[in-house]
Order: sequence, then C-alpha cells, then structure tokens
Amino acid sequence: MTHLYQDASQPVATRVADLLARMTPEEKFAQLHAFWLILDSNGNHKERTDLSDDFAGHKQSQGLEQQLALGAGQITRPLGTHVVSPAEGVQALNRLQKMLVEDTRLGIPAMFHEECLVGLLCKDATLFPSSLSYASTWDPQLMEQIAAAIRDEAQSVGCHQGLAPVLDVSRDVRWGRTEETFGEDPYLVGVMATAYVRGLQGEKRDLLATLKHYVGHSFSEGARNHAPVHLGFRELNDTFLLPFEMAVKLANAGSVMPAYHDIDGQPCHSDHFLLTEVLREQWGFDGLIVADYGGVSLLHQHHGVSHDDAESAALAFNAGLDIELPKGDCAQHLADAVSRGLIDMAKIDEIVARVLTEKFRLGLFEQPYAIEPEPQLQQPATRELAWQAAVRSITLLENNGILPLRPRSGQKIAVIGPTADDPLALLSGYSFPVHLIISEMQAQTEQVITPLQALREAYGEQNIRYTQGCHILEKRTAGAPVFPGDAATPMQNSPVSQSTALIPQAVKLAQESDVALVFVGDLAGLFQSGTVGEGSDTDSLQLPGVQQQLLEDIVATGKPTIVVMTGGRPYSLGGLEDNVAGYLMAFAPGQEGGRAISDIISGKEAPSGRLVVSVPKSAGAMPYYYNHKLKSGGTPVAFHFGATYPFGYGLSGTTFRYHDFQLSQQPVAIENGDISVQIQVTNTGSQTGSEVVQVYLRDCVASLVRPVQELKAFERVELDAGQTATLSFSIPTDMLNFTNHAGKRIVEPGFVEVQVGSSSADIHATGKVMLAGAVRELPRDWRMVSRCDINQ
Repeated sequence: MTHLYQDASQPVATRVADLLARMTPEEKFAQLHAFWLILDSNGNHKERTDLSDDFAGHKQSQGLEQQLALGAGQITRPLGTHVVSPAEGVQALNRLQKMLVEDTRLGIPAMFHEECLVGLLCKDATLFPSSLSYASTWDPQLMEQIAAAIRDEAQSVGCHQGLAPVLDVSRDVRWGRTEETFGEDPYLVGVMATAYVRGLQGEKRDLLATLKHYVGHSFSEGARNHAPVHLGFRELNDTFLLPFEMAVKLANAGSVMPAYHDIDGQPCHSDHFLLTEVLREQWGFDGLIVADYGGVSLLHQHHGVSHDDAESAALAFNAGLDIELPKGDCAQHLADAVSRGLIDMAKIDEIVARVLTEKFRLGLFEQPYAIEPEPQLQQPATRELAWQAAVRSITLLENNGILPLRPRSGQKIAVIGPTADDPLALLSGYSFPVHLIISEMQAQTEQVITPLQALREAYGEQNIRYTQGCHILEKRTAGAPVFPGDAATPMQNSPVSQSTALIPQAVKLAQESDVALVFVGDLAGLFQSGTVGEGSDTDSLQLPGVQQQLLEDIVATGKPTIVVMTGGRPYSLGGLEDNVAGYLMAFAPGQEGGRAISDIISGKEAPSGRLVVSVPKSAGAMPYYYNHKLKSGGTPVAFHFGATYPFGYGLSGTTFRYHDFQLSQQPVAIENGDISVQIQVTNTGSQTGSEVVQVYLRDCVASLVRPVQELKAFERVELDAGQTATLSFSIPTDMLNFTNHAGKRIVEPGFVEVQVGSSSADIHATGKVMLAGAVRELPRDWRMVSRCDINQ
C-alpha cells in the first residue's frame, strides 16, 4: 500500500501533512539533528569522536542502531570525515541510506552535507583557491562558474547541502578566519556570495548552499575566535546583514548557519529576532537553519544562558533553528524539554514540517541514492578553472620593472622560503588536506603543484636553485589547547619555529644568483595547528617566525628580490616594501597556485588581481577597513593608522588613463531613481591588460554618521594596448540606504559624492549628485545591485 506522502504526484504540502501525522514524537525529534559517523560500505558504521566532543562537553552516545531506527535529519560529512576513496564513500553512504529508507518504519531518507567552501572537502576533489582569492578576481561570473564546478563534484558523491559560502565581512585581519571571507566590503561580499550561491544551488536549488556565519562573527573582541561582538543593530544591518540579505533575496539561498558568538549578550544560536523575525519574516527566507557544529551545546557549556542540554535545545529551536549539527547532543533531549514545558509539540511540528518540505522538494523520496559509478572529480576543465581563478586573483603590489621575469639562458634564480615547496602553504583551512591535520591524519596533497615545481618547469631546472631558508612550523600537529578557550585554560608555548639556522645558506644562495624569489606567508590550520584559520588568530601582523629576518638578510645582499606572499591574511614586510624589486600577494591560490604564480612571474599571464582587504601598516592599526568613519584614525590621525596598500589596489602589466567623466542629469529622484556614471578608460601601455574600475559613493550630509566612502559598483574590463572603453554605470538610489533609529532602511535627500577610481585611495574622477524627494523607507524587495554596460 502506498501512503499519500509516498505519492510523488501529490503537492509537497499534502505529502508533508500526511507524513507528519504518521510520525511519533521520537521520529519527529530524530529529524531535527544529524549523526556524525565513520561510514562503512559493509554497514559497520561507527560514531565519530574527536576534539569537538571535548569542546561541547559531550561523549559518544550509546545505541547507534536503535537511534538510527527512528530516522535521521542529516548525516554529517560522510566523505569529508576521514580518508576514503570517493567510490567507496558513495557505497557506504548508499548502504546507510538504504537502511534508513527500507528498514525504518516510515522510510524517511537523510540529507548528506559536506564542507565545500574551497571545493568539496573530500579525498581527490579539486582544491580551489580561498575565498580571499575568489574575491580578488573581482569577477562574479567566474565565481559562479567555480561554484557550479564544486556543485558537480559534490552531487557526484551524493551531497545534498554544502556548508558554504562564508559571508562574514572582514574587519580585522588578525582574525584567523579572515581567509574564509570575501573581504572587507559588504557589497562586494554580497555580490560574490550571491554568485557562489547561484552556482552551487543551480536553477532548481537541488543542492543547498549554506550562508555562514550569521552574523557579525568577524568583528569579535580583539579578532579572537568566538569572542563577544559589540554591535548595535544599525551597524549590524548596514555592514554585516547586508550580504546575507542579498544572498537570500537575490539567490534564494537554501540554508543559513548561525555563528558561535553573542552580540551584546545574546548568543546567535538562540536569537529569535535574527533567526525568525529578520531572516524569515522580514526577508522571506524559506530554507533550513542549521546549527554550527556544537553551537547549541555552547548555550549552556560556554555562554551560560541555559542549565542543560534540554534547555539549550529549547532555546535554539524556539528561536528558529531547524537542525542541530553535527550530532544530536541537545536535540536528543527534546522529549525532556517538551515534558518540562520548555518547548511544545506544535513548535516541533512546525520545524519538522520545514525539514520534510526540503527533503520532498529535493526529491529524496524518489531518488535517495547517489549514483555509484566512479565520482567525477579532478576533471581537466575543473582543474583549468582552479588555475584561472588563481591567476586572476594574484595581485601585484610592487614592481620596479623587474616583472615579468622572462626566462632567458644562463640566468640564475634563487628560490627561497618556507612556502616555496610546501603544498599545504597554497591551501586554506577548509581544504581537505589541511582539515585532516586536526584529526591527526596524513595530508593528501598529490594534486598540488608547488611554486618550486612550476618554476623549474618554466625556467629549466638548471636555472633554479632552492633552499628553504627557515621553517614556519617544523612539525604539523593537532591538539592545541583551545577548548574551552578562556584565559583560565593552561596555554602551551607557540609551536612557530624561531630557528635561524637555515638563513645563512639562503643568503649564500642569493649572493650567488642573479635574482631571488622569496616565498613567505603562513600555514592554514584549524585551532592553532597552523598560523591562520579557524581558531588560529594572531596578535601581530609580522610574518610568523623568523621570516622577516630571512627577508631582511636576502634584501641586504643587494640582489633584486621578488617577494611572493601566500596565506590567509596580509602581513607587513616591516618597511621592506620600498626595498623589494617586486611583491605579489597570492593568498591561498589552491592546487594550481604554483603554476599560476609561475605564469605571472614569467610573464605568461599578466597580473590582474585587486586587494579585497586593506594591508595595514601594523597590528596597531587594527581594526582597519577602508569604509571606516571619519574619526577612526583618532585626532590627530595616529601614526600607525591606515593601510600600506588600500582596498581595491593592484598593479597591472600596463597603465590606464581615466577620462571624460560624466554624471547623470540633476537631480536624481529618490523614488526608483538611478545615478548614472560614465567614464572612459584607455590602456596607455604597450600590452593587453585588465583594469577593475571601481565606483565609490559618500553621503555628504546624513542624519547619522556615514562612512568616508562605500563601494557601490565595479567592473573588470580587458583592453588591448591603446584601446579605449566607455563604462556606463547605473546605481539604484536604493543602494544609498542606511538603517535609521527605527531599524528601517531609508534613503535621504541631499548631495552624494561620486568617486571613480582604480582603488579606494586612487580616485581619478569625482562629482556630486543631488538626490531629490522625501525620506524614503525601502520596501522588502529593494534594488540591491548596480549594473555596468561596456562599449569598446
């Protein structure tokens, strides 16, 4: 007999109502959490235990088979949890799904989620560049293509939900998770995130993107992981909520993940205002809200706003949560919470209905299994896309004319530095090889091309000589004392190497060479298994370890020195910026990063990346971001304030001239008006090059203090030598909104300064536009994106 919920021809709402009516309370509770398992193709599944259990105060539960008999909402990272071949991993998850579909009373399939920020986080998947690198391309179309490629790999292994992208707006680069962000501008973050969501989800939203970390995670005290956030709603809305609002409204994002911290004392995982009133009621979000790993447990374990697991579960689910990840630490106590009157079954039914709706909509009841032939990973077109992203993201900061360094006979090139031949130095923390370190597993880096390998191929092995120069970490290990993370926790000495023993050999090699390529930076690693990444925050923006001394000694030889910095945040060169012959910022360029770096250095490709985070003068300038308020630098302006290289900055292999600037006719109507900006850009150099034309606005007089400038439009344009393009920007007046005292987005009349430039500091044309009309409160579906037409 086929029940109504099993009939695919019925409307989803009808199927949900029928199934919900058949479920016991225990079966309903089972849909509200996940299981984190080491899956086995023979069905001998085991629960995973690691540091996260210590973190959240939980240990392995009992009776796995009995628990699974009630069903499961999700299965956590079936292929990303351990080293398993994709084919075997698919077999194992299909074995588990078969048990859930065929051997449980109601046959409700589970959803499978994986991390996929920089590619699918599993063995053999393509290792894309970091989010900082994505954004440094200033190319939303490329971002969508990358996300679509990640989608293809994820779906080939049976994934239904990807825990990405990260929409945190960088405010302080000391924060370890800076590498996961799209940078410091909320509009750019929103545009890139929207493109990522569209690519990952596809037209049918049959793989859910997950917006994280909702919200304000990146503006914590001292840029410390999980630390409290001190933000009023107006700044929260204008800067940190904006990208989330864009991705929900413009890309129909399927999932949202709350952040670990509290905002003004309110933990995000129990914030009804943010999770329900703003997200669902004001924005119309219709997807699933999933907990960050252990985030529900932290309500009582760390935040101290509840007494126990049951109360934490009630707080989170009443606030708007749908599924607890990665396990059911608190959700398994929902029966107790109901019996104590902390949450009622009507609320449980409401949440379960949302979970079931998504499962029906995804087609899981009709097609619960992944296709078992060998998953399609590391395809040539996908690897080429990873290379393209790396090339376009690499940003040239200094060049005294030495770059490009064309291959020529007899030249002797010294390749020096701890990141020159370390595959892990090219990867971000949420790549599979780096993620394995925290689980004390061997990193898998066979597909990574290091800079040294690529340079030897480009210049010939006889012309390249290499020495490491120094270590950053002499041994990569897990087990840093980060839980629970308070000052009372005994701390160990930093594992960062302070040995200078290798520097003399590097100096000798530089002296014997025509030019020195020095590779510096950091190593991504979770919870202090690296120098950047989640839980790997810093108190300094000096290069980790003795890299600064290495660089100083190489520069002191007088040999032309080209610096290549890789990693998850920008570091200071300690004043050497003016003494080096060339300086490239590559962030974490992924598995094809070595080839991309070599292509830029050799001139095979022209540099075209632009900074998405300001490079501050020192840690004393933190927090620093270009779109600050006028008084942020102090009065008088503090000597340490400001950026060595500003947001939007980057040199090209050619030069550009901006001319014939025009603004729209005056005045512009607040109601449905558009600011029209036209500029001509000419390539005045001798070779083809790309320019990123940026439009910033400044509200001259407002009822509340506004930033000194805000990015509102940008466009990448490629021009041949001598070629001119006319760029016509149209910026909706809605985009000049800010949040008023009542918490509403408004646009006010008055003058707005328009700035067009090649960075936030390099402005080539300015003008003023008058907005006319009454103060306007924006509707829910306000115009959020500018557009640009190019006539070449």
